[in-house]
Amino acid sequence: LLLSEGHQLTIITRKPQTVFTHYSGNVRALRRLTDLTVNDYFDVVINLAGEGIADQPWTKQRKLALYTSRVNLTEELVDWMRRVKKRPAVLLSASATGWYGNQGSVILDEDSSPHDEYTHQLCHDWEKAALSAEKMGVRVCIMRTGVVLGRNGGMLKKLLPVFGFNLGGRLGDGQQWFSWIALQDYLSAVLFLMTNSKTHGVFNLTAPQPVTNSDFTDELAHLLHRKAFLSVPSIVLRILMGEMSVLLLGGQRVLPSRLLDAGFSFRLPSLQKALQVELALG
Repeated sequence: LLLSEGHQLTIITRKPQTVFTHYSGNVRALRRLTDLTVNDYFDVVINLAGEGIADQPWTKQRKLALYTSRVNLTEELVDWMRRVKKRPAVLLSASATGWYGNQGSVILDEDSSPHDEYTHQLCHDWEKAALSAEKMGVRVCIMRTGVVLGRNGGMLKKLLPVFGFNLGGRLGDGQQWFSWIALQDYLSAVLFLMTNSKTHGVFNLTAPQPVTNSDFTDELAHLLHRKAFLSVPSIVLRILMGEMSVLLLGGQRVLPSRLLDAGFSFRLPSLQKALQVELALG
């Protein structure tokens, strides 16, 4: 999308060869953040780095990896900005709706207080590291992102085979709230924050219509013409996943108040339309 908008890109990735395989044109790939020099200049820095929060159980070692890949890397990125000859105009830095913690059915926006638990502590330190760039005159936008729905990655890619075999179902009692955003709207929101010089601070990147786990399950099954009569009891998830089970049994009912107030318009605000488009079922 950025290339189609005419931008030149430098991508930092552990697999630079993948970049050259998929993209051509104005793209440079680096393997490490330390490959950047004080002479490098970018108008915009987009920081999306972080080990997958749900990829492995939350052992002590895994929690360290989650922290260093988010907080420490962001600190290193801001330190590089401090040393460069010309600083970027804006830093867009990822965070997550996990900042709010598990708060049941309470409606949450950017002015809401958090519930103090592991995901909040992780996101708090992550955001703090990014916001420190403001002291250098860099405009900072924190993107507290919900679950991004796109068929080629993330949660949907994992769920589609399960639902395809009629094995889909709610988790626990299914009443936990699920804050999501369609991939198209996520990309549009990133561009919106990047180009709108009046935006700064924290923004929830979630659709304006969060749903419960039960509603999400029913909608996905309906669109795929599959049954979703199974359910996984809460106690089973807690036994299998331990502390990490909060990602499935907890939830946040998050609204994108500041995005809407800034004039952003969602193309896919409803779950039904978002799934139809992302799954090419519409």
